[in-house]
Amino acid sequence: MGIPVEVVGVRIEMPSNQPIVLLKEIGGIRYLPIWVGAVEASAIAFAQQELNPPRPLTHDLFTSVLHIVGTPVVSVHISDLRDGIFYSELALQGGTTVSARPSDAIALALRVKAPITASEALFEKAGIEIPDQSEDEVEKFRAFLDEINPDDFLG
Repeated sequence: MGIPVEVVGVRIEMPSNQPIVLLKEIGGIRYLPIWVGAVEASAIAFAQQELNPPRPLTHDLFTSVLHIVGTPVVSVHISDLRDGIFYSELALQGGTTVSARPSDAIALALRVKAPITASEALFEKAGIEIPDQSEDEVEKFRAFLDEINPDDFLG
């Protein structure tokens, strides 16, 4: 259905000051940057760092509700980019799919450790290649992510 990807992390793109989530093709050299809102960036960063706020965030609540009603998220597929807008689907247990913003879908997938895939067409439209010799740049980015606080995205 798609190419497996992993979430490298969230960062602030300059000079626009816009958060992006960076996905990497597992076993490949292609990356997919997706611009997201500040709240969603924070939700993704919380999930990546496995931080549990004292009260559930919206994504935590939604994950709990889906689990309680017996239709948890089993996978996420980021499918398309049309007119500057990314599209994705949540695959729920039982075969149901639901359209979702990629930022929300990624935040949910990280919470339940569901696989994330992206379409080849999307990689062709918006993907970037970073050859293996640039792995040090990816490591610098990951180090940046280790130091960033999810609260940096709020406010």
